[in-house]
Amino acid sequence: MGKKIKKEAEPPPKDVFDPLTIESKKVATVVLMLNSPEEEILAKACEAIYRFALKGEENKATLLELGAVEPLTKLLTHEDKIVRRNATMIFGILASNNDVKKLLRELDVMSSVIAQLAPEEEVLIHEFATLCLANMSAEYTSKVQIYEHGGLEPLIRLLASPDPDVKKNSIECIYNLAQDFQCRAMLQELNAIPSILDLLKSEYPIIQLLALKTLGVITNDKEARAMLRDNQGVDHLIKVLETKELNDLHTEALSVMANCLEDMDTLVLIQQTGVLKKLLSFAENSTIPDIQKNAAKAITKAAYDPEIRKLFHEQEVEKCLVALLGSENDGTKIAACQAISVMCENSGSKEFFNNQGIPQLIQSLKSDSEEVREAAALALANLTTCNTANVIAAAEADGIDPLINILSSKRDGAIANAATVLANMAMQEPLRVNMQNHDVMHALLGPLCSANTVVQSKAALMVATTACDVEARTELRNSGGLEPLVELLRSKNDEVRRHASWAVMVCANDELMAVELCRLGALDILEEINLSVSRKNKFSEAAYNKLLNNYLSLKYSLTGYLSSSNIINDGFYDYGRINPGTKLLPLKDLCLQEPSDLRAVLLVNSKSSDVSPPASMEDKSSDIGYGRSISSSSSLRRVSKEKTNYPFSTGFGSPTEEKLEPTSGRNTAVSKSTTKEKGSRKGRGKKEEEKVKEEEEVAATPKLTGEGSPDKEWYVAEKMGGKVSKEKLHDFGWELHISELKFQLKSNVVPIGQIKKGIFYHRALLFKALADKIGIGCSLVRGEYGRAWNEVKLMNESRKGLIGALPPPEVYVVDLMFHPGRLMKLRSKEADLYRYL
Repeated sequence: MGKKIKKEAEPPPKDVFDPLTIESKKVATVVLMLNSPEEEILAKACEAIYRFALKGEENKATLLELGAVEPLTKLLTHEDKIVRRNATMIFGILASNNDVKKLLRELDVMSSVIAQLAPEEEVLIHEFATLCLANMSAEYTSKVQIYEHGGLEPLIRLLASPDPDVKKNSIECIYNLAQDFQCRAMLQELNAIPSILDLLKSEYPIIQLLALKTLGVITNDKEARAMLRDNQGVDHLIKVLETKELNDLHTEALSVMANCLEDMDTLVLIQQTGVLKKLLSFAENSTIPDIQKNAAKAITKAAYDPEIRKLFHEQEVEKCLVALLGSENDGTKIAACQAISVMCENSGSKEFFNNQGIPQLIQSLKSDSEEVREAAALALANLTTCNTANVIAAAEADGIDPLINILSSKRDGAIANAATVLANMAMQEPLRVNMQNHDVMHALLGPLCSANTVVQSKAALMVATTACDVEARTELRNSGGLEPLVELLRSKNDEVRRHASWAVMVCANDELMAVELCRLGALDILEEINLSVSRKNKFSEAAYNKLLNNYLSLKYSLTGYLSSSNIINDGFYDYGRINPGTKLLPLKDLCLQEPSDLRAVLLVNSKSSDVSPPASMEDKSSDIGYGRSISSSSSLRRVSKEKTNYPFSTGFGSPTEEKLEPTSGRNTAVSKSTTKEKGSRKGRGKKEEEKVKEEEEVAATPKLTGEGSPDKEWYVAEKMGGKVSKEKLHDFGWELHISELKFQLKSNVVPIGQIKKGIFYHRALLFKALADKIGIGCSLVRGEYGRAWNEVKLMNESRKGLIGALPPPEVYVVDLMFHPGRLMKLRSKEADLYRYL
């Protein structure tokens, strides 16, 4: 046989590239390989990039800078399963980087990622696709994209995946999506709750925790709570709470339970099965602060419903809350205080806390934590509102001092709550006095100057309830509290303006305060408020009237009218008519002015003084000097004795004034029978009392004489120059007399008692001042051209004894000039001639 010849190998075709193995050490080179058409290169490049991205955030940023994201997005839909899997794994890692997330949203890759959740895809792809979605779903825009591309349905399906990582990523993504109300609604439509409840059986705590967190969010909706109840969700939660080994999940389980308690049907179920008692006992005895805090929060949320509050009270939830007040954890104390604040809307609960709870709340007012003090003050504010027993209990627990201290807190809520409690306490006079002893009016200065409208409102309300006596008002004025109070009248907030008006009304109860408030502009602001239909309120109108009624000098100058209830006292002065908005100077400033051609200011002052008038002006019988009495004591005695000889002995305000002003003056006519019958009136109705009052007034009214006797000298007319006929009025010479007085006194202020020649407005003022001194009721009305007159209401003797309702009394004008002592019916021709001609 011949020798075999070895056959030579055939050379490769000339158009085929010989295989090349490359080892790259630069990530940039590998990124370039992502554009390769070869599946093997793509798979290996993706694998290398995945390992590189796992090493840290800097590497993820590097990949972004090298432009790796755009080519990778195309690989998510590659035909080769390995390439698609490796690309998905990369995005699962890269999506934790914020810049990458932003670029992915712009590239709109959400549909490609969601497509990887298809049932036929392998578990590894599911794991990293859900991881990518979990990272992306933290941003709102990505939530919208996931929702719009139908991502919820496959995510819910994957909750049943056998792989724990897939479950974890899916429930985390669902939790993030559930923050949006549209996604929550979709979760209910897709019946997600049973699948989520099944995760509570997982052996992995992180999955259980995420499931509870998700349930905590979606059960904020009523429909979801019903679904949870129908799927025995409460039983699942109770099992978690009863398992000590799962104590790290108890806090979240209680959060879900708190939502369940807001559903009345669920609550009834819990109560009937004895679960509620277990929950309360669990919360009370737990040593974990967060569990106790969440239990109290659960009670708070549910107790907003009146029916649930009632059920809680029947289960004695108050005992649990009082126990939680003793916790050393501030968060637990705050939650317990908030729960008490809501529970005390139930009258039974409010009564329970009277015996237990209030002392602990008072102790919490002394906490180092501002938040605890605020929460305790809130609970006390609700407990003491409309409940005298709790007010007294708070005071007996030495609550006044710490409450006043809180008024200087840095937290507006704490200040407002403390002010509310103190305002409630101030309703009781003994407690109000106690508060004043603690310098409460000075402590109010800070809240009155606050920029917070709630604090302003409560501070003004507190002034209204505490400034009920002269000492408190004086302290408020001396502390500088009136200025900020008046400024609150300008507030655009209705409640602030209303409470400030109330406070001004209370503060204006004496002349000194009324004058000061007017000086600060309160009257002008109130007048402006009352002109506005939307801004005025009952308190603003009452405050305006109170200021005028206690600053009669200003009232008479502005309105030209004083009613029978407006009693002229020492220090009253008639400056003359002033226009609205014009400031009335104080008497002290007017006295310092030099005499001028301005109208004389008429002063009423019955107090004796060491300052004597000029000798030429004295009258030994009964002169009124500058600072001397209106009449000598003998003259006043003479007037008092002659009181029964007057054609009137009782007076009434004008009809106009009765409509505008509340009756705040003294009774102008009181018969002896009034004292005897006081005790028997207590059981009578309001209408019967008014009838009795009118009968007594009529009984006290003597017979009308119609006109005074021409031979009788009337005190006022006698001292003011006597009777003056209409024909001789222009020759009376009163102007010269007044000018002489101003020159001799070196002042524009002239005491009314020194005037020997007075006309209408001099005589009417003196008559009103004397009538107020001796108890005769009359009004003072200013007219035009120096006219002024007095009006009285009288009942005719002939009308006594009439059966049925008494007719209204008639109004008369008192003649002090032409026929002194004559009474003229208000609407008569002679009265019109006296007033206007």
